[in-house]
Amino acid sequence: MHNLLNCTCSDKFSSLAPFLLRVVVGAIFLAHGWQKLSGGVDGTAGFLGTLGFPAPELFAVLLIAAEVLGGAFLILGLFTHWAAKVLIIVSAVALVSVHLTKGFFVANGGYEFILLILVTVISVMITGPGRWSLDSKLRKH
Repeated sequence: MHNLLNCTCSDKFSSLAPFLLRVVVGAIFLAHGWQKLSGGVDGTAGFLGTLGFPAPELFAVLLIAAEVLGGAFLILGLFTHWAAKVLIIVSAVALVSVHLTKGFFVANGGYEFILLILVTVISVMITGPGRWSLDSKLRKH
């Protein structure tokens, strides 16, 4: 029973956890930003306009840049803390302005997925990029 309760996974793979979280959530943001960019800034601006955003064209460009660049920076582990902060804002705005009123389940447009993304980015910001990151490599030099 002692062996079942005391797994040594954390000893062997502790540097893998921040890497996996950072790369996966970064890829999700990059994909969403790329999708918006490919669909055109006008489409994203139109959607933001329906939500009541002022200057939707400006916010569309900022949103796309935040998702594409922030996602890429998370994947690379470069400027991780700042990229995470920007993506926390993006996630929190999406949670409140789009998903919160639609209930919990993502199938109904609800907030379960964006909440998971938000908490993941908060975790990356708090724990840092981990050993396998450009931030870590730059600190050594």
